[in-house]
Amino acid sequence: MPPADDQAQLDRLAALLPRWRTVPLYADRLAQLSGPHELARLGTMGKREMREGFPHNFLPPQPTLEERVAAGEIELEYTSGTSEERLAVVFGRNWWNEQEARALRLNRFVAGVLDEFPHARRGTLTTPACNGQTCPAIWMPRQHRTFGSTLYLNLARIPFLLTPAEQDRMAAEVAEWEPQFLDVDPVHGVWFARHCEQRGLRFPSLRFILCSYEFLSHAHRRVLERVFRVPVFNLYGSTETGHLLMEDENGVMRPSLETAFLQIDAPDENGVGDLLVTTLSNDYMPLLRYRIGDLAERRRAADGSAAYEVHGRARDALVTAGGRRVTTGQVDELVRDVAGLLHYELRLAPGGAATFRHLPDGVGPQDAVLARALAAVADRLELAGPIKAEAVDTLVPTASGKFRLTAPLA
Repeated sequence: MPPADDQAQLDRLAALLPRWRTVPLYADRLAQLSGPHELARLGTMGKREMREGFPHNFLPPQPTLEERVAAGEIELEYTSGTSEERLAVVFGRNWWNEQEARALRLNRFVAGVLDEFPHARRGTLTTPACNGQTCPAIWMPRQHRTFGSTLYLNLARIPFLLTPAEQDRMAAEVAEWEPQFLDVDPVHGVWFARHCEQRGLRFPSLRFILCSYEFLSHAHRRVLERVFRVPVFNLYGSTETGHLLMEDENGVMRPSLETAFLQIDAPDENGVGDLLVTTLSNDYMPLLRYRIGDLAERRRAADGSAAYEVHGRARDALVTAGGRRVTTGQVDELVRDVAGLLHYELRLAPGGAATFRHLPDGVGPQDAVLARALAAVADRLELAGPIKAEAVDTLVPTASGKFRLTAPLA
């Protein structure tokens, strides 16, 4: 990050410290800190600290949370949770849209589309447990899945179980809605793309696709770009932090500097560590050195500014016999050139038995190409034997509805 940007964030942290000292959760711990350069003395926080004593750990007793919601002062949302149960999140009215807009405009191509279409329509495909608008257990008509310029398209947690008729309904809704972009969970997105390709469907209104909610693999990106013939961009964040990183038009993951201050905790020999987030714009629920649960690596872009690579969930990382960590991102890089993959899950059992279960794209990958890639993965994992490859019809998500590309088995 250039010194100017770095200093601007430190100045912003210093300006926020007096406000944070009034937050019950931080009052005692911040009392002795002289400035933002001492934030590391706080340690880290997680969802447990957010949950205990809520909402009085963040807000004064009066007015009550219910009164604030009724007055339209705040919005109350819930995370889906990939590591613990759902979590309540509080933020001011319009905060979500404002921080999302900041992140999207880090990409000049996307910014150009949004300038051309100030009220750009989107179609959203993700597990209904994630978006808080639709329910996977009941049918909801389209008018109950339309919120402003957003249409939520799917009603199923597991996309592979959707019937052709249901996917036809989704495609018809996209064609009629004419969105400028799709906002997709990558797994839901590629399954829908597969159906559209089989039906020969095209959506002329589409300008780009946003992928968020979970890790975007090279296979996911390849399928989405091929079928929809528009750029695919990665948007990273969470309900509790807002959008932290946006892939720019050159493929660089740029931080949203006004939204959060990012740190890498305990980086390994490759510079990969736990991503810590200190939020800068949510006055109702500020998070200080929040352990978001993902692994990341800080890099430098060509212009010298800060850039990041997200490596996936910390809990999904694999560990070699020698104790070295191998991230989801590192595995995905080793299989990036394997065409014919729609989605996959690499399972590593105790003792070193590994299985690469995959949903084929079309006729699937060439045996020799897949074998070479999996040999490289086995070498990285220090396995004694080869990885077994297995084509499957479906893969099961976690309890939250999200999928795993790498899965260490207990």
